Amino acid sequence: MLISGGGTTLKNLIDRVTDGSCHARIKCVLSSKESARGLLFAEEEAIPTVVVPKKKHRDTSEFSELVTESLRAFAPELIVFGGFLSLYLFPPEYHHRIINIHPALLPSFGGKGMYGDHVHEAVLKAGCKVTGCTVHFVDEVYDCGPIIAQRAVPVLEGDTVETLGERVRTAERGLYPVVINWFAEGRVCVTADGRVQVAGRNLLEDAHRG
Repeated sequence: MLISGGGTTLKNLIDRVTDGSCHARIKCVLSSKESARGLLFAEEEAIPTVVVPKKKHRDTSEFSELVTESLRAFAPELIVFGGFLSLYLFPPEYHHRIINIHPALLPSFGGKGMYGDHVHEAVLKAGCKVTGCTVHFVDEVYDCGPIIAQRAVPVLEGDTVETLGERVRTAERGLYPVVINWFAEGRVCVTADGRVQVAGRNLLEDAHRG
């Protein structure tokens, strides 16, 4: 799992793995910041941690090579972004094996600089009545990889960045473990035209579980 900050997504997944609702094992937590508080969650659970400081590697290619070298040591089946804010130029072997969760319904409100409260501010400013979260594959462009799953939440009258953000985070906490389970069950595939398909008759039930 790759992080850059507080690690709330990481903590949620640790809890879900612990209670058995997320069928995964977190083999490593890699951070792009030495000060990331999320590293503490990993250390509390004796999960190996690696820090590759982006600020010490201004060249994106060099930074990406170090991240790849670190990840290969753990032979990950799936790489999960949880608030990872650095561009990662990954090797072909990780194509369609890296996922991210974004706090809006992509392709709206995505792209560089659109993360966290910046997204919720933009949603409120635009006067949207619905927002939500999106789990998608990571590619070479911010928030542009194929969409795997989405969950919508309403934008209510009187919402603030804080109230809307918490509603979206609740949706994220439910959706991300479900999508990881799809991968664990081998149900996710990408078609020749780049669309994601998830096998199984209970897809709608799964998408609203959690």
